[in-house]
Amino acid sequence: MKYISTRGEAERLGFEDILLAGLARDGGLYLPESWPTLSSETIASFPKKSFAEIAVEVIAPFTGDDITRAELARMAEEAYATFNSTEVTPLHTLKPGLTVLELFHGPTLAFKDVAMQLLARLMDHVLAKRGARATIVGATSGDTGGAAIEAFRTSKRVDVVILFPEGRVSDVQRRMMTTPKEKNVHAIAVRGTFDDCQALVKGMFNDHAFRDRVELSGVNSINWARIVAQVTYYFYAASRLTGVKGPLSFAVPTGNFGDIFAGYVAKKMGLPIDKLIIASNENDILPRAVETGVYAMKGVVPTTSPSMDIQVSSNFERYLFEASGRDAALVRSLMTSLASNGRFELGTLWPTLKADFAAVSASENDVARCIRATAAETGYVADPHTACALVAAERVPQGETVVLATAHPAKFPDAIEAITGKNPALPKGFEHLMTDEERFEVLPNSLDAIEEFVLRHSRVASGV
Repeated sequence: MKYISTRGEAERLGFEDILLAGLARDGGLYLPESWPTLSSETIASFPKKSFAEIAVEVIAPFTGDDITRAELARMAEEAYATFNSTEVTPLHTLKPGLTVLELFHGPTLAFKDVAMQLLARLMDHVLAKRGARATIVGATSGDTGGAAIEAFRTSKRVDVVILFPEGRVSDVQRRMMTTPKEKNVHAIAVRGTFDDCQALVKGMFNDHAFRDRVELSGVNSINWARIVAQVTYYFYAASRLTGVKGPLSFAVPTGNFGDIFAGYVAKKMGLPIDKLIIASNENDILPRAVETGVYAMKGVVPTTSPSMDIQVSSNFERYLFEASGRDAALVRSLMTSLASNGRFELGTLWPTLKADFAAVSASENDVARCIRATAAETGYVADPHTACALVAAERVPQGETVVLATAHPAKFPDAIEAITGKNPALPKGFEHLMTDEERFEVLPNSLDAIEEFVLRHSRVASGV
């Protein structure tokens, strides 16, 4: 299996190389040269398989000969053993036709753990095989950072630096990044938005001299391995809902477009999916693009679902590449327009987008109403991101719908208490989180300042 860049000007690489590279050197995102498909017989066998066994079947076609099935199976078993549910991503039926897929049973209570726990093991495996080290720099709107630091905090071959927007993540999210004591993990509060943090990370990848000096790698969903590891739970959900007649629809809380693009990939691989529903908050750039055919940035509004307070949905570039018939020149033109004008027109891609996705934006009032009504009617307390998807599922009735529950409500205690009057308790084992000493730096939205910090803390750069 070889991988190509959405911008068409980077070298074709194998799985190991794109795993460590993250962003392509032409600024694009990697995708497989062709889409593997799973036979109907293979998919039909999934109800009898565990989550880890399904994951191996889904991921193995993408790793090719770089990683053996036995090695992948071992890493998958180790990764998912860190979850507090034997099902890994259990399903919870709210009412007939509406099921919640709980993705928050990992060590940082968010869906990012499903991919990140496996990604850390894959990267350590490849680095050990090569006798190499890497420096990971990532941007987070809340959950990626904690998941990355947790996954890599014991790594002997990786240093991790996570950028988060100062004052724009919940206290629980921040503390999951700032309380680990290991010397190879670092958190930076950037004076800016998530989009600023993401731009800084892309700036470092595009500074090739710096990139090579620190052996830069990424764990944001710009890294293809993150996406493919998220495809697993779409197949898992379908395997546990085998009595449903007809294909499922999925409502997905969507910020950076990675999680819902994983659903798009599952459909490409042969999973019967009716509709993929983009669920947004008031930062509604994707619903506006679906409605108007214009992808246009505007200011970021802080909401109770901070992980979706985004205007630049990086993985949308992967979708544009696919929707255009893999027209790299068109993608380069659209991305240039976005960088210079803050917008681009979808043109002939607009009807394709509308056919592939439905999209709904939920206001803060919508989210609060949904959380209260769901708790009153079913006893189930959804976090604000999941509530956006519940609102979307309500507005786009598509038969049997699975809502992706992306975070535990206890990650957003202030918001949940303000809405329900009750403070959601952190699960057992997290009692120390709110009292442990924090360790992080506050830095300006400056590429020079961030690169200087990374150089000081990267063992690759220092030769230690």
